[in-house]
Amino acid sequence: MFVVTVTYTAPLEVVDPWRPAHGDWLRDLISRRVLLAAGRQVPLVGGVYLAAAMPVEDLDQILATDPYVLNGVASHSVVEFEPLLVGPGLEDLKLQR
Repeated sequence: MFVVTVTYTAPLEVVDPWRPAHGDWLRDLISRRVLLAAGRQVPLVGGVYLAAAMPVEDLDQILATDPYVLNGVASHSVVEFEPLLVGPGLEDLKLQR
């Protein structure tokens, strides 16, 4: 599983025109359970995604299709982790050994 942070590399007025396409991109990935959650950082300097377990190379290819990245207004940072403890109802996220 991965935590992905998104950092805007351009001012918000340059990012904002790409927001609808980025939202569509996120909704598609969430509908396919590629991403499990997505939201804005506070303050609004980017976002954060929780991505499903997959080969990191696959995630990199997916993130490269982000409209923000394609239009040069954001970058991603990826941290892989193994969820060992989860809250009730989130057991399907737990690493199976």
